[in-house]
Amino acid sequence: MTNRAKLALLLLPSLLAAGEAVTLDTGTGTLFGTLEIPPKTPAPVVLIIAGSGPTDRDGNSTALKGSNNSLKMLAEGLAAQGIASLRYDKRGIAESKAAATESNLRFETYIDDAVRWGEYLRKDKRFRAIIIAGHSEGSLIGMIAAVKLPADGYVSIAGPGRPAGSLLLEQLQGKIPDKLFQKAQDAVKTLESGKTVDPVPPALVSLFRPVVQPYLISWFKYDPPKEIAKVKIPVLIAQGTTDIQISVDDAKHLSAANPAAKLALIEGMNHVLKDVPSDMARQVESYSDPALPLDAKLLDEIVALVQKAAKSK
Repeated sequence: MTNRAKLALLLLPSLLAAGEAVTLDTGTGTLFGTLEIPPKTPAPVVLIIAGSGPTDRDGNSTALKGSNNSLKMLAEGLAAQGIASLRYDKRGIAESKAAATESNLRFETYIDDAVRWGEYLRKDKRFRAIIIAGHSEGSLIGMIAAVKLPADGYVSIAGPGRPAGSLLLEQLQGKIPDKLFQKAQDAVKTLESGKTVDPVPPALVSLFRPVVQPYLISWFKYDPPKEIAKVKIPVLIAQGTTDIQISVDDAKHLSAANPAAKLALIEGMNHVLKDVPSDMARQVESYSDPALPLDAKLLDEIVALVQKAAKSK
């Protein structure tokens, strides 16, 4: 970590004002977010997109006890180095819960919302360059939104390098009986073809219940390497080496598809952006431990990308 970054984090409480609550009326629901704005503006701004499941703007999941505050820490760390950010609760999550139901949600809805937030930021004279940073599932949302907006820079943090269906099967393999895994493979193949699965094996209903299948169809059709190849602005691909959800190989797949991107493999960083060894017990604890600090190298890499994007603006 640079000396400047260390000093900024030490002085963090005195450098930051309270986050500014913001809302976005999408026409089909209101989304809620938090702006972190450094003392000096105009400043570059990072739009932070959270990962999958019930993960809120701060990087915390209602599926887990406790908080890790990973995305909140990222926003505060950026502000301490003169970079603004906006993080938000996606539709159906936390404060934005009323903006969606499982039946009407599509992956494109998330993409369009990210573009809307980018347009919201572009109208604000306090900001002079827009960088999109997506974590986990947010990586794919972000790379597509970065092209549609268009943004001035893009950061993938722990982003999958394969279609979501393939990643889901990898996570299931060895954890369920072989016969059930074959049925899961068949279900994914059917959804990837654009068709629904009927009937759904009872043991797989939680994954492939009928109400969520249209969303899965809309998600499974995207191939992250193909999408990141379309991103022509400055790109950073950041991946931790002790991430138990997304692998270094995923980052390498993304990097191979966009050779101009900076690939940062961060030794010892896990999926919630903390320095944690591969020990499973320590990994599980880290997802609910707000005392663990954000990985310092990650902040350095993102700051460098933001500065590069802002200069090219």
